[in-house]
This record gives sequence, C-alpha cells and structure tokens, in this order.
Amino acid sequence: MCLAVPVQIQSIDASRNAVVELGGVTCQISLIMTPEAGVGDYVLVHTGYAISVLSEAEALASLEALAELARIQAQMEAERA
Repeated sequence: MCLAVPVQIQSIDASRNAVVELGGVTCQISLIMTPEAGVGDYVLVHTGYAISVLSEAEALASLEALAELARIQAQMEAERA
C-alpha cells in the first residue's frame, strides 16, 4: 500500500523543485509531473514527487483525516499500555 500526503508549496526554483512544509518539517520535492503547480498550491506527494494538484478543501480534508487516524492510533496504544 502506498501513501501520498497533501502539502502546500512554499517556493519553487528554476529546476521545478519545490520547498513544502508538513507538520513543521520542510523538504524539497519535484514538480516534474505537475508543471501546473504554483506557490501556495496544495499537491499530493508520493516518494518526493508531486503527483497531482489538490484544491485547498481537498487537501485540508485529507490532512484532517490523517490527523484523526493518528489520534485513534495514539488512543489505541494508550489503552494497551
């Protein structure tokens, strides 16, 4: 199973590499498969490549769902302890 994560583009260089941020961590990704992406856009990232552009609503809904899964996992782990 593969997981792609929505992130927001902070900046783009001349080589179409972007700096993105997720949870306070910044990293560099490639925009080679999403040439239409721009600064401020949300993209779905898998293995360092933006694979699609998302609307802000789609991205925020996905991020909330991932956060809810993390809360459930933490609760389950706490109950086992």
